Amino acid sequence: MLAGSVAVLGAVAALVCALAIAALHPLLVRYALARPNARSSHVTPTPQGAGAAVVAVVAVFGLAASVVLGLPGERLTMLFAAAVLLAAIGAADDIRPLPTLPRLAAQFMAVIAVVTTLPDGARVLPMLPELAERALITVAGVWFVNLTNFMDGLDWMTVAEFVPVTAALALIGVVSATDPETTLVAALLCGALLGFAPFNKPVAKVFLGDVGSLPIGLIAGWCLLSLAAAGGLAAAILLPMYYLADATLTLLRRLARGEKVWEAHRTHFYQRATANGFSVRAVVGRVFVLNLVLAALATLSLALPAPSLQAGLVAVGAVAVSAVLATFERTNAA
Repeated sequence: MLAGSVAVLGAVAALVCALAIAALHPLLVRYALARPNARSSHVTPTPQGAGAAVVAVVAVFGLAASVVLGLPGERLTMLFAAAVLLAAIGAADDIRPLPTLPRLAAQFMAVIAVVTTLPDGARVLPMLPELAERALITVAGVWFVNLTNFMDGLDWMTVAEFVPVTAALALIGVVSATDPETTLVAALLCGALLGFAPFNKPVAKVFLGDVGSLPIGLIAGWCLLSLAAAGGLAAAILLPMYYLADATLTLLRRLARGEKVWEAHRTHFYQRATANGFSVRAVVGRVFVLNLVLAALATLSLALPAPSLQAGLVAVGAVAVSAVLATFERTNAA
């Protein structure tokens, strides 16, 4: 039953999201144009804010499905309330940039709320005291929300990242590695992003905007946290490994150069790739294929519970990610 529900909900989410974006597009053109800046990969003003449709579809259908399927709604209510908070902050920031501290405070509030949805007794890092574990998860969650926003700087990039990740999460959930709520949310987010994809293909007609990228990072992070808490820590590390590596290594490089890391820039690996001669499609195509490889490794890690084997699969994933990052660093002669 769950497998059928997942497939149907994913398809419905894709259709409804596409229709909602088409309906919103004239308003976004009029009121929410993203003008090129130091971070942008686009050269002409482009409407942003389609992420509002993505988040709304996931939240509305997620809550409705939980009622229809008789699932406990408390966790999803908390998740979507936190996602709406970030969407509101993101929408305000899309219209007029907000100061860093209020944005960061809202992100911490949202992530703390999501962390409280972990089932009683669920542990991700049992070698740590529980309070230290929760603090570490919270900081990691805030970073994941932000890096999702940072990495949403190229047409189709968020689609190339999160469609494989959420599809894998939904598939893993169908075979009972995670709870039904996580499985449904992953399927809905996958479907909604597929509905968004035609509008964001190069050259994009519309962007997600912070109203979408921030809550998408929160929702995807919650799914990954649920997977880790269910015993799939290696899988939860493998699935988002490209985003984690690109954003974290870029941050460390900027810190080492003494740059103001809170300011807009174009030094992510995927951004340097376009400066090095790679087309947008070439970049996102490599990211998409890499994420399929990481999804396969993550799924395999759940079938091989021995810690040494899981560590080996994580290492293989790290090598694959490193190869793509190294490719992006080189000039493309084609």
